[in-house]
Amino acid sequence: MSEVVFPQGFLWGTATSAHQVEGHNTNNDWWAWEQAGRVKTPSGAACDQYHRFRDDFDLAKSLHHNAHRFSIEWSRIELREGEFDPQAIAHYRDVLAALRERGLEPVVTLHHYTNPIWLADQGGWTNPKVVDYFTRFVHHVVEELGSQVRIWLTINEPLVYMWMHYLDGTGPPGAHDLGQAMQALEHLVRAHVAAYHEIHRVATQHGWPAQVTIAMHAQPFTPCRWWHPVDQFIARVSTRVYNHQFLEAVMDGRLRLPGRPPVRLPDAHDTLDIIGMNFYGRVFMRFVPTSGGWPGIRCSTRHHREVTERNFLEWDVHPPTLLTVLRWAKPYGKPILITENGICTTDDRQRERFILRHLAVVGQALQEGLPVMGYLYWSLLDNFEWADGYGPRFGLIEVDYATQARRVRDSATRYAEICRTNRLVCEDV
Repeated sequence: MSEVVFPQGFLWGTATSAHQVEGHNTNNDWWAWEQAGRVKTPSGAACDQYHRFRDDFDLAKSLHHNAHRFSIEWSRIELREGEFDPQAIAHYRDVLAALRERGLEPVVTLHHYTNPIWLADQGGWTNPKVVDYFTRFVHHVVEELGSQVRIWLTINEPLVYMWMHYLDGTGPPGAHDLGQAMQALEHLVRAHVAAYHEIHRVATQHGWPAQVTIAMHAQPFTPCRWWHPVDQFIARVSTRVYNHQFLEAVMDGRLRLPGRPPVRLPDAHDTLDIIGMNFYGRVFMRFVPTSGGWPGIRCSTRHHREVTERNFLEWDVHPPTLLTVLRWAKPYGKPILITENGICTTDDRQRERFILRHLAVVGQALQEGLPVMGYLYWSLLDNFEWADGYGPRFGLIEVDYATQARRVRDSATRYAEICRTNRLVCEDV
């Protein structure tokens, strides 16, 4: 048995996103997608957190959290192109005040998968104007709310967003087009860079502290067959393209996209103050000449020899790999914030084990000198999980969607004790 003592000021908390918990985000492209029957279960009222946020933050405080990540819904703020809603700004000002009153550090996400309908109608992230549109939105939000926010997260999982919406087609606009995907990804990179500079410009002008990051989906790709050279090759290339090249783009200003000439982005140099990482598990790569998707490649979270534990969605659970992805950030010398790490399961004992085992790995990372500054579990509440609807249960707090009743799970209580003491006793978990 050993003990991990976390650094003073370590951020403990959870993460959410607006569309997944607020309810009735009727002005965005995901709502329109749902109403068109493109998912089995529409989001509807979700967790009704738009009205219940104070009660939910009371629960977070009672669980000894000192931080909370949430997203500001663009489609609420900018109802129509160039038309900003002061009532929506006032709402998010109340949200920030409620967090501050309870001693919770806000971590604010500015884009979490959803777009205003007016932007979607103009081509969304394939439209070059989206960079200017996003920067204008960011400017407005920071001017109005920046005095209450220290940590800004520009874009959540840009690679996942690109894959879901422009390759896999599971989200709006439902595209299966590599050209559109690469175009969208380049605009996401450019939008982050522009937002980074705009946040710092406004914050400096007012004398406000600001740290800016993204939530990078840290995704290790592993060959299904270690002895197969093609499996090894596609896993290695996928890991580099999906993970390292995005970091290179926003830290070194070098953007390399498949099928496109390299792009130099001088303004992108060193545009992360923190490296934000979401981590869930591994994906296995197998060369199958007749498979769908990317020609000759099949991606899977299942593998009969390697995967020994899975969540409700059949995703791989493998805590040791968290150390691998945290090490990816080491060359950049930036603080690391684990912006998401969580499990959907019907077995709360599995959730508790998941948290303990991943935090033990965070302890290993700290012993190696990796500057991990915080851990945000996904999620505070059970919530709407996009195309998978309400089946997956990620929450530390159970939600009865029929009544909106909340129930604190035992895993939340165990996590709360770690948050309270700032230490973890490592047992055989």
